[in-house]
Amino acid sequence: MDTPVKKPRTRIQKEKRELILEAGLEVFSSHGFRGSTVDQIAEAAGMSKPNLLYYFNTKEEIFTTLIQRLMEAWLAPLREMDEAGDPATEIRSYIRRKIEMARDFPRESRLFANEILQGAPRIHHLLEGELKELVDEKAAVIRGWMRAGRLKKTDPHHFIFAIWATTQHYADFDVQVRAVLGPGKDGEGRFEDAARFLEGLFLG
Repeated sequence: MDTPVKKPRTRIQKEKRELILEAGLEVFSSHGFRGSTVDQIAEAAGMSKPNLLYYFNTKEEIFTTLIQRLMEAWLAPLREMDEAGDPATEIRSYIRRKIEMARDFPRESRLFANEILQGAPRIHHLLEGELKELVDEKAAVIRGWMRAGRLKKTDPHHFIFAIWATTQHYADFDVQVRAVLGPGKDGEGRFEDAARFLEGLFLG
């Protein structure tokens, strides 16, 4: 028996799904998965709960869709690290992309951090699968640069972890960063200052 072919979504359906996902991102990033409800997401989306459930069956489905999108975006800069490129240029570009993501996608960063703090029950398979495979691949690239004397020798996995920790700090702890920097230094320029500092830290 042939499998039924799913009809492509209409423009209206796509727009409604995007509206729900935007509302879900706002609610989940503020309250975490456990503290969020379908009712809250529906209210944030400006639609009824039954209408929302027409597009997504559960809040788990909304969350999973957001996380999958996030992982694709989060891993893209690391995927672009080119073994044939100049190590300093490749690492500098990676740091810059991660700082830009901290600046432009703070809610997504909080969403991911909340999931990790809960033990990653909904994305553990992604961490042990796709994420680990990519990090292992790029760690091998970095290790090759180190063997060739093009980078100072260190543990490549912890090198990547350190870039994650320092760049994501500017998303997850932005309130603290701005408070400590104080008036006059808490504008958009803080991200450029951070990028330059981290470039020196990791490439010095």
